[in-house]
Amino acid sequence: MIRVMVADDQAMVRTGFGMIIDSQPDMKLVGEAADGVAAVALARRLRPDVALLDIRMPRMDGLEALRLLAGKGVADPIKVVVVTTFDLDEYVHTALSTGACGFLLKDSGPALLVEAVRAAVSGDALISPSITVRLLQHLSPPAPARDDAGLSPRELDVVKLAARGLTNAEIAERLFIAVGTVKTHLGSVHMKLGARNRVEIAAWAWERRLID
Repeated sequence: MIRVMVADDQAMVRTGFGMIIDSQPDMKLVGEAADGVAAVALARRLRPDVALLDIRMPRMDGLEALRLLAGKGVADPIKVVVVTTFDLDEYVHTALSTGACGFLLKDSGPALLVEAVRAAVSGDALISPSITVRLLQHLSPPAPARDDAGLSPRELDVVKLAARGLTNAEIAERLFIAVGTVKTHLGSVHMKLGARNRVEIAAWAWERRLID
């Protein structure tokens, strides 16, 4: 059972997300918070499998709460998916660099919300398809020479597809390889890049203009 916590200052949003989560046979809503301070305290106490955090909340915003729960230096980070109305580039950049396991717009729909939770649990990450390309293309100024960080040609193929938001199964189908092979390649990529999650791999690819 995937234990999920929701933090949002709007009661209707918390209720809606809770209904979506509880409607899944393998998920359960374990807690709600209406502001960032309460979200951090509740997450540390409940240790949910995934925390869904809004960005603009009273007392402490979601990005600061994310830093405290999953940022660099956190001994036992919690998997966080940012779910917000605002798709500003600066928000996405901060969320991805701070350790978010996904960035979702609130109007993405129930199916994508559920998929984002499952992706976070499995070690993947999901960004709303409507903003993936635009946001990642502008994560940084034009990059210098195309640095491959020692990745093999096949690993680069996997990285490029992952950066476009494809799942492991979709990458496997596209490259005519097994899903287990995709996971092996991604594991190697994680180590070579020093990336903590799939989102950081995607950001690395876009920053170096590996995606046309």
